[in-house]
Amino acid sequence: MSDKTVGFIGLGIMGLPMATNLLDAGYRVVGHNRSPEPTAELVAHGGEDGESPAGVAERSDVVLLCLPDSPDVERVVLGDGGEPNPVVDGVGPGTTVIDHSTISPTVAERVAEALAAEDATLLDAPISGGEEGAIEGTLSIMVGGDEDALDAQRDVLDVVGGTVTHCGPSGAGQTTKACNQIVVAAQMVGVSEALVFADNAGADLEAVVEAISGGAAGCWALDNRAPDMIHGDFDPGFFAEYQYKDLRIATDAGEAFGSPMPQTSLAHELYKSMVENGMGRDDNSGVMQVLELMNGGPARAEE
Repeated sequence: MSDKTVGFIGLGIMGLPMATNLLDAGYRVVGHNRSPEPTAELVAHGGEDGESPAGVAERSDVVLLCLPDSPDVERVVLGDGGEPNPVVDGVGPGTTVIDHSTISPTVAERVAEALAAEDATLLDAPISGGEEGAIEGTLSIMVGGDEDALDAQRDVLDVVGGTVTHCGPSGAGQTTKACNQIVVAAQMVGVSEALVFADNAGADLEAVVEAISGGAAGCWALDNRAPDMIHGDFDPGFFAEYQYKDLRIATDAGEAFGSPMPQTSLAHELYKSMVENGMGRDDNSGVMQVLELMNGGPARAEE
């Protein structure tokens, strides 16, 4: 049993299993979620209800966030947008806030500055690995911020992550996550395009997936998503609308830094089509459905 109290704000598809893993590892966990049902689940698992973001921060040594987007982080941490009890009102000297959300690097830097004014520390620590990684505690965690602060909280992060990498100063974790999402989107779109092509050519989709997974094309998307994709199973492990949001962050950053992003811009438009066609709550591998719409019919393995 650890004597460290961990706060957790944002108990969604990723946050709740991360928080319960911390409880199982012996940490006291105080949680909060905008909708009450996930908090009730955490309490049923042995956690405590912090009642508000500030309430969580007041009772915690370290506060973890797992929120959808930059405005959500600004609202919950700084009170922007009318949050009555933000994290900044509850932190004390020495509090560490670890933000697992995927947000703009510039927003991460601004939040870090605001917390530093209260003698608290922000680590921007976005995650990759989907719902499976959150459940199994094998997430890849990309951390920006003070390395000594990271070292002090490695025990917590080692519970929820399989790989914890310090990437540089504040904002560097978010930059690294943008790189991650660029590659993930490229995989998802490439696998989708290959499967639709293979189906049009009359190939056995299960055989295609097995064959190319063992060669130079082998990748996470082929191993973990293609077997479901060819059967039309797009139950979410990572929402397509979040992938779209992450690609918007990446393309905006690319514009700011003058970096060419031809492939990412295309993927961004395909995920936008998913959201506009009511598929935003499907898994991000569901981008295959947009290519199927363009194709005029689905690509499916024979049952």
